[in-house]
Amino acid sequence: MKKFLSVAVLLLLTVTVLAGCGSKNDEEQVKTNPKPLVVSMDLAHPPFEMKDEKENPTGVSVDFIKAFGEYVGREVKIQPVSEDQLIPSLQQEKADLVMSSLFVTEDGKQLVDFSEPYAQIELAVLVKKNEGFSSAESLNQKEKKVAVIAGSAGELYAGKNLSDAEITVLADENACVSQVLQGKADAFISDQLMIYSDWKNYADQTDLLSVGNQEVGKWAIAVQKGDTALLAQVNEFIETYRINGGFNKLTSKYLVEEKEDFDRFGLNWIFNMDE
Repeated sequence: MKKFLSVAVLLLLTVTVLAGCGSKNDEEQVKTNPKPLVVSMDLAHPPFEMKDEKENPTGVSVDFIKAFGEYVGREVKIQPVSEDQLIPSLQQEKADLVMSSLFVTEDGKQLVDFSEPYAQIELAVLVKKNEGFSSAESLNQKEKKVAVIAGSAGELYAGKNLSDAEITVLADENACVSQVLQGKADAFISDQLMIYSDWKNYADQTDLLSVGNQEVGKWAIAVQKGDTALLAQVNEFIETYRINGGFNKLTSKYLVEEKEDFDRFGLNWIFNMDE
């Protein structure tokens, strides 16, 4: 009986060791695979994903994913696709990765595997200048009107936190901004990068406010469902890149003005994941 147990334990240990080695070997194959890493991007979101004057991919995400390619010793091929084809490109095995300002969602988790987040995108508020609002919470008053985009995080926030205000649900960003500029709405709530862009376009007429008590959106890299080896390498690189100041370098190269303005308005910076 003891002999039988000893053999069983030995077999169990052998299987465990082999399983561990297999996982490590899979990760090594990511680095030794001679094929380029195909990365889908929607190159329509400057300065994160865009094209230069020669129509070549450039921007924050491009620099990051090329650095990942160097980290694993593989060529990176950027595959431009429309936003609605990002996830399908993984499902159809036309891409190895998606890096394209991609939000982590519960629906998305059913279709692909997400890396650890590398950026956080909070909400912000666009208001007319000199209207006396100090924060999103100060909008929660009778007769105040708040514009939001249908199905957005801004709509979800307003529904939970601004019950005294009148919420106007509109189809798109332009409609919401127009409501504020025309005085038909007191504010427009959406993600901070969108609101920042709108404020830049109308800085002489609008102000930008922070939002408290919110659920922060996360950007991550997506891989094909079940590709644990590549996912492990991506997660390892994100941590290493952050520790080595990679995201600070991207900020200094592409986002200097944005960082200064975020600090001025009291907005958490997108790469400050600990805040």
